[in-house]
Amino acid sequence: MPFDKLGRSLKDLRISVTDRCNLRCSFCMPAGGEYEFFKRDEILSFEEISRFVRIVKRLGVKKVRLTGGEPLLRRSLEKLVEMISQEVEDIAITTNGFLLKEKIKDLFLAGLKRITVSLPSLRDEVFSKIVGKQVKVSQVLEGIYTALELGIPIKVNICVVKGINEGEVMDFIEFFRGLGVEVRFIEFMDVGTLNGWSLEQVFSAEDILKVVSEHYRVYPLERANGETALRFSLEDGYKFGIVASITKPFCGDCNRLRLTADGKLLTCLFASEGFDVKKLLRGGVGDEDIEELVKSVWEQREDRYSEERLEKKDVKKIEMFKIGG
Repeated sequence: MPFDKLGRSLKDLRISVTDRCNLRCSFCMPAGGEYEFFKRDEILSFEEISRFVRIVKRLGVKKVRLTGGEPLLRRSLEKLVEMISQEVEDIAITTNGFLLKEKIKDLFLAGLKRITVSLPSLRDEVFSKIVGKQVKVSQVLEGIYTALELGIPIKVNICVVKGINEGEVMDFIEFFRGLGVEVRFIEFMDVGTLNGWSLEQVFSAEDILKVVSEHYRVYPLERANGETALRFSLEDGYKFGIVASITKPFCGDCNRLRLTADGKLLTCLFASEGFDVKKLLRGGVGDEDIEELVKSVWEQREDRYSEERLEKKDVKKIEMFKIGG
C-alpha cells in the first residue's frame, strides 16, 4: 500500500462518470455561466474505468464512489456498478437525487452499497432559487424513500451558506432524524472558481453546533481515520456529521484519489491540474506500468490546500462539476 509524503495511505477512489448535470446549483455551477463540457469520445468508457479500478485495487483502494456532474445522467450506469463490484465490495454514489427513484433498484441489484444525496434545502422556494429553476423537494425525497425501502444506507449532505439556508439546520435534523438518515452539514467551500465563494458566507462548524446545542445535548464521537466528517450524537442516539474543510481542515487524514470523467488523475479536491491516465489506458500501456505511475503520483503528493487556503486564494482550480464530491 503506497503512502504519500505526509504518511497518508490510499484507500478511497472517487470517479466522476460525467461532467453533465441536470441542475445548476449556485454552490458549484451557477446558471448563466459559460461551460465547456466533454465530448462523448473524451469520456472514459466503462471498460476503461473498470480496468483502472482493478489496477488501483492492488495499491490499497477499498472504496469506490461514483460522482459527477450528476452520475445518474450517465446512460446504463448500473452496468458500470456491476463491473466495479467484481473488483471492490464498497461501491457508493453521490447524487442530487432527481433521478434516484427510477434508477435506484437497478443500481442496487447491480451491487451499489451506499448513497449520498446532496440536498441544499427542504423548502421548494429556496431550492428553486439555488438551482435557478422551479423544482420540488418531493422529487428528491421520493428517491430517498425508495432507497430506504430497499434497505440501502443513505446520508444526506447539505452545504450551508450564510444568507441562503443556514436557517434550515434544525429542519434537516428533525426531518431526517425521523427517517433514521444521517445528515452531514458541509461548510461552503471554494471548489473551482465559479461559485462566488467568500469566507464571509461560511456558516462554520462552530455555528452549526451552536444551533443544534440550543435544542439538544450534543456528544462528539470518535473520528475514524480518513473520515472527512466530524460526527456527533444527540441524546437519543441520532448521529449527524459536519464537514469542516474551511475551519477545521483534515488534509492530514485524506486518503482519496480522484479520477475525472475525461481520465485526469487528481490528488486533491482543490487541484488545478491532473495526470492524464486516459492517454495511458488508450495507448497500449500495461497494467503494471500504470500501477507504478499511480503509485508514484500518490507517493509524491503534498496536497494541503485546505490548510494553506489563505496563502493560495488566487489559485485557479478545476470546477466542481468536473470533479464531483
